[in-house]
Amino acid sequence: MTADARTLGWLTRALQHEFAAVQQYLAQATLARMSGYPDWAERLQAEAMEELAHAQRLMQRLIELGVAPCAGALPPARLGRGVADFPALNRQLEQAAVVLYQDAADHARRVRDPATEVLMRELAQEEAQHFGAWQQDATPTH
Repeated sequence: MTADARTLGWLTRALQHEFAAVQQYLAQATLARMSGYPDWAERLQAEAMEELAHAQRLMQRLIELGVAPCAGALPPARLGRGVADFPALNRQLEQAAVVLYQDAADHARRVRDPATEVLMRELAQEEAQHFGAWQQDATPTH
């Protein structure tokens, strides 16, 4: 199957975002553990694994379309000044993902690529749930 070039761009951008999220969550988990917040470290580690699963789904779609996945350069992890900044930083990360996936799904619909549209809508929904979870979180306690 041949994919629209812009669809491949959306998929690649989404893959880069997911790897950036994995990097951010793992770095935050390390910082949380080092700061004495083991529960937060575990939660952030689990978030990283969920984002890695998203990356795997995106890679599968790229491979189905005959393209070798490449996420390119990742932005640095956002750590803020410490653990108390994590919820706000992670809300921003997840909100950006929701917008990215909604825009990508809309593009896929326009070019009549239902498989990519479904994937992007599912990911948008999952990221919206992550955003909601971070919306509920306050500063961690020991």
